[in-house]
Amino acid sequence: MNQARQLPGGVDPAKPAPARIYDYLLGGGNNFQSDRDAAERITAVVPEIKDCAWANRGFHQRAARWIAQRGVRQFIDIGSGLPTVGNTHEVVRAVWPQCRVVYVDNDPMVRAQAGELLAGQAGVRVILGDLRDPDSVLKDPDVHALIDFSQPAGLLMTAVMHFVADTWDPWRLLSRYLGALSPGSYLSLSHLTDDHKPPRAVREFCRVFESATEQVHFRSRAAVERFFAGLDLVSPHSPDGRGTLYYAGDWEAEDAALADSDGSRWLYCGVGRLP
Repeated sequence: MNQARQLPGGVDPAKPAPARIYDYLLGGGNNFQSDRDAAERITAVVPEIKDCAWANRGFHQRAARWIAQRGVRQFIDIGSGLPTVGNTHEVVRAVWPQCRVVYVDNDPMVRAQAGELLAGQAGVRVILGDLRDPDSVLKDPDVHALIDFSQPAGLLMTAVMHFVADTWDPWRLLSRYLGALSPGSYLSLSHLTDDHKPPRAVREFCRVFESATEQVHFRSRAAVERFFAGLDLVSPHSPDGRGTLYYAGDWEAEDAALADSDGSRWLYCGVGRLP
C-alpha cells in the first residue's frame, strides 16, 4: 500500500490490525509492512495459515449464499474486513439481486476503503462499529435504513468473535444481536480453536497479536458451540437438515477430501437458525 496516501483517523501503520493481516494472507494489497511482518511471523510457526484464511473465506461465501437461498434478503456482516474478491453483497446478490447488506467493522481503514468501493451502490452500507457495543451497532441509522428487524436476516460473524476476550462475555454479546432478530434468521460463525494444536504454535500465534490492535483468543469446541445456544444448527449435507460444528473447509464443501486440510482445522464453523 502507498502509505503516502492520506490515512483515516485512528489508523496506525506501525501497529498490525486483524483486517489487514487477513487481507495480506488472502493476497490483497490493503496492508502495511507491520501487517505483513505479523503474518509472516504466524506463518513461521503455522505454515498452513494462508490455507486457513482461504478456508475461512470459502466458508463465509458458501454460508452467505446458502442463507440467501433459504429466502433471506438482508444481511449484517460484522467484522467484515477489507474489500476483496467475492464480498458478501456480491455473493448474496448472485442469488437475489435486491439483497441488502450492512458491513460493520471497527477498523477505520475498512470503513474508508469499503466506503469508496461501495459509494453510490444502493442497498449496501458500511459502518464503523465495534461488536462489543451491540446497542450502538443495532441502533445505527444506517443499519435501520436497510435492515427490517421484523423480517429474517442473516447475521455473519466470520472469524471475529475470537478477537473478543472472555472478560467481555462474548456469548452474552452475541445473544444481544440474536435477540434483535426475527425468527427464521440465521447466524453464520467461524472461530479459531486450539483443540489438538501444538501448544508452541498457539502461544506464538497469540504473541504476534499482543502488539496488534486486537488480541486473539482461541476457544474449544464446547466454547464455540455455546455461541449457537438456542439455535438449530443446520447442515446442507444431512438428510434431516440437522447439523453440528464443522471445520471451516467442510461446511457444504464440494470436494470433501480437498476441504479436509490442515489449515481448515484451525477453525470451527457453523450455521444456526433462530426458531
